[in-house]
Amino acid sequence: MNKATILKEIIQERRSIFPKDYTDAEIPQEVLEEILHAATLAPNHKRTKPWRFKIFKGEEKAKLASEMQAIYKATQPEQLFLEKKYNDIGFKINKADVVVSIIVNFSGMVPEWEEIAATSMAVQNMYLTCTANNIGCYWSSPKIVDHLKDSLTIEENQKCLGLFYMGKV
Repeated sequence: MNKATILKEIIQERRSIFPKDYTDAEIPQEVLEEILHAATLAPNHKRTKPWRFKIFKGEEKAKLASEMQAIYKATQPEQLFLEKKYNDIGFKINKADVVVSIIVNFSGMVPEWEEIAATSMAVQNMYLTCTANNIGCYWSSPKIVDHLKDSLTIEENQKCLGLFYMGKV
């Protein structure tokens, strides 16, 4: 099969696959590194490389789940709080083998939308590399990520665009 045919198949097969469908198998470190490396190959104007990723695995991932649940509980008015949503936050993070925060770093050298577009292309490269490696993944952008500034050490010129969940399927 030629490269164009293979690429077309990978693009056609790319889907968001949610943590409920992940197995308990671990993503091999070399595959994780390949996924993250593919992200860094995204085009970006003036080579600003605006993406910043933080990988959550193991204990750090469990802390992220607890923190996000606490944020949800603290920011929801009591009458709007849903126990199911609270539990789902923890379940999704804990069921994923790896969760990656997606941060855009605004350089000031190009318009902000270009930095967001470049970061989005980096995530698309992650999606495609996951698909090629039979790794389930999806990009989630819940409002509560805005409250993760401290744990993600987000600087003034940065913004969290969401979380990228990955797991074996």
